[in-house]
Amino acid sequence: MRALQRGKPGITGRACRENDLQILVVEDENLIRDVVVDILEGHGHEVLQAGSGEHALQLCAEVTPDLIFTDVRLPGQISGWDVAIRCRQSHPAIPVIYATGYTQSDPRPVSGSIMLHKPYRLERLLESIRTLMRQ
Repeated sequence: MRALQRGKPGITGRACRENDLQILVVEDENLIRDVVVDILEGHGHEVLQAGSGEHALQLCAEVTPDLIFTDVRLPGQISGWDVAIRCRQSHPAIPVIYATGYTQSDPRPVSGSIMLHKPYRLERLLESIRTLMRQ
């Protein structure tokens, strides 16, 4: 894992190429996280992984990812919503892709974000990344 922040303080590395992103993946299901990480790394991205909201916040304190991909429901006290809100406090421009398997999770209107419903196609995830990075 990279411990240094890319770019200027307060600015994500969005100026870099679309296939050279540092993406924080927050997913408590190991199998899903492994598949997503493999796909993203296979497309040239650097991936930081967290299995909980607490771990994700630790990583956000150390680095500024170009994009956050987080499950909404996570074990512990910190949800995917909380991860995005707290990481964006110091870096408001970070785009976020939320994923949920629960139809009762009401999407929140958050600018610079996309909601995916599980099961989602991996191509839809890659398309969402491209869409957010063009904004």
